[in-house]
Amino acid sequence: MEAAAFIVIAVIVLIVVYVALGLKIVRQYEQGLVERFGKYRQPTLDPGLHLIIPLIDRLRRVDMREIVVDVPPQEVITKDNVVVTVDAVVYYQATDPVKLVYNVQNFVLAATKLAQTNLRNVVGDLDLDDALTSRETINAQLRDILDEATDVWGTKVVRVEIQRIDPPADVTDAMHRQMKAERDRRALVTEAEGDKRAAILRAEGVKESRIREAEGQAQAIKEVADAEKFQKLTVAEGEGQAIERVFAAIHNGDPTPDLIAIRYLETLNEVANGKATKIFLPMEMSGILSSVGVIGELFNADGEGNTPSAG
Repeated sequence: MEAAAFIVIAVIVLIVVYVALGLKIVRQYEQGLVERFGKYRQPTLDPGLHLIIPLIDRLRRVDMREIVVDVPPQEVITKDNVVVTVDAVVYYQATDPVKLVYNVQNFVLAATKLAQTNLRNVVGDLDLDDALTSRETINAQLRDILDEATDVWGTKVVRVEIQRIDPPADVTDAMHRQMKAERDRRALVTEAEGDKRAAILRAEGVKESRIREAEGQAQAIKEVADAEKFQKLTVAEGEGQAIERVFAAIHNGDPTPDLIAIRYLETLNEVANGKATKIFLPMEMSGILSSVGVIGELFNADGEGNTPSAG
């Protein structure tokens, strides 16, 4: 009885171990390929817990995450016969685990060699200047070429990045000198343009200042002339009003010819005391002066100033 019980326990243990060996876990980023006696057996296992037949089936896990392949630096001859050192990074992602496992033995090595070959072809068709300034174009061309070539391996090229393109030291020095000369030229041009603009602004400022000064002087002259004109008009109007008032007073007083002659004599005396060297008298003054002469004779005839009789 003890032997029978031991056999039963042993069988149960063997069954548990056998079942445990058949339990397989596929992780979230993996897919499982089941091979039965070395032959792929569908379907492909998705992430999770699966049961296979131990010792008959074999599980091969395939990583479906993005793969980074570093392309080692290599020397490439450009179209204008310049040797440059180029390296790149290629990003792949598995799309078909069956092709990735059964169509290529070492995917990373194969992808590296393929990238090196096509990198030399693409860069070799460009001049040095184009190669240095067309990285995006090189990346796009490499991505298309590698994606088409690796489709049979069940992968997709996500992107390609050129890390560096290094010309020889002498070419680099020449490029640095050229760039420095170009920067110096641009600096001189910018400085000259700045000086030109500053000179133009100064000239415009001087011009505007002179225009405003001339306008101010013209306005001042105009105002002075208007003031002088107003002064002369005011004086002339005052003198005219004074003359009118004098004549009006004389007319209202009904003066005799003798009084008028005396007033003329007083006026002549004031005129003669002036600085003028010539005196112009109106034609009427001859008659008035004749009257003045008659009056003078009368005064001389009578020392006392009495008027002689007509007889």
